[in-house]
Amino acid sequence: MKKLFSKNNIIKINLIALLLIFAFVGCSKDDNINEPQINESEVLLKYLEENGDFINTAAPAMITAEDIKTQLSVDATKIHIIDIRPAADFANGHIDGAVNVELAKLRQHFQSINPASYTKIAIVCFSGQTASYAASLMRLLGFNNVFALKWGMASWHTDFKEAWTKKLSNARATQFVKDETPKGPEGPLPTINTGKKTGKEILEARVDALLAKGYTEATITPDEVFSKLNTFYIVNYWPKDQYLDPGHIPGAIQYTPKADLKSTTFLKTLPANKTVILYCYTGQTSSFLAAYLRLLGYDARSILFGANAMIYDLMKAKDKGFTYWKDTECKDYDFKK
Repeated sequence: MKKLFSKNNIIKINLIALLLIFAFVGCSKDDNINEPQINESEVLLKYLEENGDFINTAAPAMITAEDIKTQLSVDATKIHIIDIRPAADFANGHIDGAVNVELAKLRQHFQSINPASYTKIAIVCFSGQTASYAASLMRLLGFNNVFALKWGMASWHTDFKEAWTKKLSNARATQFVKDETPKGPEGPLPTINTGKKTGKEILEARVDALLAKGYTEATITPDEVFSKLNTFYIVNYWPKDQYLDPGHIPGAIQYTPKADLKSTTFLKTLPANKTVILYCYTGQTSSFLAAYLRLLGYDARSILFGANAMIYDLMKAKDKGFTYWKDTECKDYDFKK
């Protein structure tokens, strides 16, 4: 009888096995190649708009010094104050009961506490701008009881108010114009690549990345903007009547807050391949917006101190609903060292 497992048969069996292995590996590779690639920015945008659409509904989320003081008097256990200034500045003076947390470690801090146990969580910085950026990111993560201290520590005590008073300026009052610049054409969203699949996962990865980079990359000074106006896409983020009177930065395009930066309106008219400059009255609202747009991948930057640093007296003279620094904003409350 012929042997079943002769040398020739064994060789044939081995060859067949190898061919099957190569075929399987080849199919696996093809499957990976053919796996549909997701557009992360589109997934993230859909997730954010379906989960509160914070930037177009509740932003800016701010709390006044007076509100914090009242809550501390009524029940200090119901408010959590997070001061994100450098440790040396915190040691120089801070709100009693505040904890000092580095911006880069903010999400870890939220994971170490029970945010829902507080009525309000207040984030504090020098002027309210970094706090607005941080509060925006936390709000977008779903912490709906987070607020930025309006005007920052400058509103708490006179010792800190120079953070604002030294930045008030009229240097650009004669350069603002009243002609209207149309919005750009609609285009694609920026490309982001976290390697994540779901909106929640992409959001968390993007928040971690932005916190690690810090706030400075999300800002620009008025002088930097005016030195190269033609290189930017400039967003005037206040109502149309104010855009026309007292006017705006040359070339700026008007976007109405809570209306014009949705997927269904004009969000995609922001260019993905150009730096987008944002400005509001104080730099606080535009910092909330900068956080949102940077999550989506835009190179968005907020003009520091907003129109207060460019047309301060003009805003006061018009008084058409503008937000501008007044010395009465500073409450001169006690602080702790």
